Amino acid sequence: MSDRQKKVLIAGVGIFIILLGIGLAIGLSKRGVMLERTMTKVQKKLKTDYLVDLHIGSYGFDGLTTVFLDEVTVIPAGRDTLADIHRLVVGIRLLPLLWGEVKVGNLEVTAGKVSFVKADSTSNYDFLFRKKEKDSTVVEKPSEKNFATWTEKLAKEVFSKIPRNLNMKDVEVSYRDKNGVQKIRIPDAVMARGNFETSLFLNDHDAEWILKGHVDGDHQQLRLEVSSKEKGTELPFLKNKYGLSVSFDKLIFDLHHIKRRAKDLLSLEGEMAYHNLLINHRRLSAADIFIPQIKAEGGLDISSDYIALSEGSSVAVEDFRITPHIKFSRSPKKLLELAVHTGKFAAQDFFDAIPQGLFESLEGIEVKGDIAYDLDFSVDLDTPDHVLFRSSIDDEALQIVKWGKARVDSLKFPFVYPAYDDTTFVRDILVAPQNPNFVPLAEIPYVLKTTVRNTEDPFFYRHNGFEEEAFKLSIATNLKERKFKRGASTISMQLVKNVFLNRKKTMDRKIEEILLVWLMEASGEVSKDRLLEIYLNIIEWGKRVYGVSEAARYYFDKDARQLTLGESLFLSSIIPRPKTGVSSFDYTGHLKPWVQRHFNTYGYIMSKVGDLNNVAVPENYGFYEVVLQPRLRPARPAFVDTIDTVAPDIVEYHEQVIREMEADEQVKKSILDKLLHQKSDGQDSDR
Repeated sequence: MSDRQKKVLIAGVGIFIILLGIGLAIGLSKRGVMLERTMTKVQKKLKTDYLVDLHIGSYGFDGLTTVFLDEVTVIPAGRDTLADIHRLVVGIRLLPLLWGEVKVGNLEVTAGKVSFVKADSTSNYDFLFRKKEKDSTVVEKPSEKNFATWTEKLAKEVFSKIPRNLNMKDVEVSYRDKNGVQKIRIPDAVMARGNFETSLFLNDHDAEWILKGHVDGDHQQLRLEVSSKEKGTELPFLKNKYGLSVSFDKLIFDLHHIKRRAKDLLSLEGEMAYHNLLINHRRLSAADIFIPQIKAEGGLDISSDYIALSEGSSVAVEDFRITPHIKFSRSPKKLLELAVHTGKFAAQDFFDAIPQGLFESLEGIEVKGDIAYDLDFSVDLDTPDHVLFRSSIDDEALQIVKWGKARVDSLKFPFVYPAYDDTTFVRDILVAPQNPNFVPLAEIPYVLKTTVRNTEDPFFYRHNGFEEEAFKLSIATNLKERKFKRGASTISMQLVKNVFLNRKKTMDRKIEEILLVWLMEASGEVSKDRLLEIYLNIIEWGKRVYGVSEAARYYFDKDARQLTLGESLFLSSIIPRPKTGVSSFDYTGHLKPWVQRHFNTYGYIMSKVGDLNNVAVPENYGFYEVVLQPRLRPARPAFVDTIDTVAPDIVEYHEQVIREMEADEQVKKSILDKLLHQKSDGQDSDR
């Protein structure tokens, strides 16, 4: 650099320093007025937009960029005081401020109380959710900006408010509702240059939580370790509010970075781990769910129109690890995708990883062999009928060494089935020839076996416990209805549910049911014929009517071995709604006309697959030959114009039922056509 250039540079720096000094001098002379205007503006906005009174005893500057506020209270109109703080000191970092960025440098809170109070339908914090006019300073929602931009702005806003240095003394946060009061006390908390370690106390002396870690707002990094001083300490608020108990020895959350990978691609990377996690909620499981160790590594890729797990992201429980692919796209279609491809792994590692208390029936199971699982799933959320669902498992090497609490192998022999009416125990039923009501499969009429199979599970003898097309339909229907409307149960699944999981009404039951069916079918312990025999002898066919023998006697006062095609079609029609069986008949004992639709549907199905080739088929598949025994018939109406006259509300109820049945039957026709087409092409359904 020449002497002339050096002189110009020195002069430029000098001018900049002089201008900066002049600016600071002007700013310092005006800052009191600016602070007063700011406080007035904030108080007015809170009052106007949120109906909240902000009272400040005194405020002012303490140093160049530090503001103190004394005796601060926040009171929503007509509500309990939300916040009461003796002293609040906020220091803004000077260098970022010169570049137009507001970043908190120091924060001090002394003798502060924040109280969330909920009384009936009102609370002192509901103003936080009150809709207001659009504010240009608020970070826009993802629908207004792309996901990456929105996330980046949000992260910047959050980290800019985290101070480098923090000092809190005698701070309390509480929540009060009709169930009681819980509070967290922070006697003393200090963070120096991003490093912190402090204790939080639940209520007065209930529990102590230790928080330590490091936060770097400039690089958007955070490591947090939370541990309880005593084992088994529950997280506050959740039990009283949601009936959920959660405890753990240690939680580690580590956000490594938030980076722009490309113009429209943001990457978040980190990890999370729990040690000795325990969860209890009546809808999750009947017992405590205990996970000794779980670790998730990887991150999220956030683009302009999608969010996805980063490649290689994994979740590990004990020695079992999976690397799933999950992606949600909002353009050009609102698409949800999930894929799992495990490769070969030791089957026992999977069962060892199942949390204790989650699947009681599998506890104690021992297996041998390596297996592999593959799942590809995607659905367009705007048009759920377009579902991709492919699921397959390579379990040829699987061997069951020892069954768990659910002794599937016991089904090969006589056993006692505990019959329930919903969750109420009715009686024990011996599934064996020693029971006079037991009917061996060979003695059950062919027409009953084939009507039930076609109604409930047309390809029972072909699949390995699951029907892929039914799963796809179930997913599509439930997404369209936005609630659980349709299951995908096969006869195997219904049998496992009834025999081993009958009393369970928790969210984990369906997964447990699937696992048990897989093990039962993969093991080959119980033949298909035996499964169908058990099913027909235990399923509910009316209020406290169980099995084919009781059903034949209850409805028709005859031996099950004498059931006709029409009677079999009727019995198959009421399996989904067994307690509505009698309502299918009029006062003469004949079936009401709307039931004939079921006969027509399944008569068509059985004729198409050739199940009636060797059967003498009466007119309308025996619809008019089905007659309810006299003692169950409803009373003759006082005024009857025709045999079919019934009250309008009853007609509407039955029409609703039949509409649902018709929808089910049309779906089954569709599934049947697809599967028959696959069969003609030499394809088998996936397992």
